[in-house]
Amino acid sequence: MSQTKVFQTDLAAVGQSSRSRKLEERDLEYFLNALLAAGALLFLAPLMIVISLMVFLHDGGPIFFAHRRVGRGGRSFPCLKFRSMATDAEARLEKLLATDPEAQQEWAASHKLRADPRITRIGDFLRRSSLDELPQLINVLRGEMSLVGPRPVVHAESAHYGHWFESYCSVRPGITGLWQVSGRSDVCYRRRVALDVLYVRRKSLAMDFGILVQTVPAVLLHRGSC
Repeated sequence: MSQTKVFQTDLAAVGQSSRSRKLEERDLEYFLNALLAAGALLFLAPLMIVISLMVFLHDGGPIFFAHRRVGRGGRSFPCLKFRSMATDAEARLEKLLATDPEAQQEWAASHKLRADPRITRIGDFLRRSSLDELPQLINVLRGEMSLVGPRPVVHAESAHYGHWFESYCSVRPGITGLWQVSGRSDVCYRRRVALDVLYVRRKSLAMDFGILVQTVPAVLLHRGSC
């Protein structure tokens, strides 16, 4: 066999070995995420039942809300939350944006509103405490999300990422992440994109563990919640 063929064979073997390691790392990551998510769901089941009753008894509407978000590989998935908005939320938003220039500007910049007319009283509490995101543990079990990762975005937000959107799509979005422990809604969108890219570049189990630890005080102290 010629040296060229040997070299090509070696390169192919190295490439295959690298792909195998990546698959093993992804399998391990999913196993750990699923294990922790399942344990959290069992532990938090009583609390989630109480929240479900609160949401339903408030206005009789659906308990959960599933919004299409962009996941790994650019595939969309239904991101689950406890419903925190009124049943006529879209009509309320359209009315506000049609009459309030400041709200239009705020919505265009971040797709968020500090004084959001769509949010119910119970929904406001759930959002400030981040309890509305507990159903995303189910997304983790499905393999659609991770416990730690970039904040899941809608397709319309991809424009904010520009060519960095490829980095976002290279990993599963997370329930928590660098953005969530760095100020959440107090952080501008450009900074949020930078944090997502930084996470993807430095991603490791140790980093994920550190972010999970930082999430506890961030949630309890309502840092950057809105």
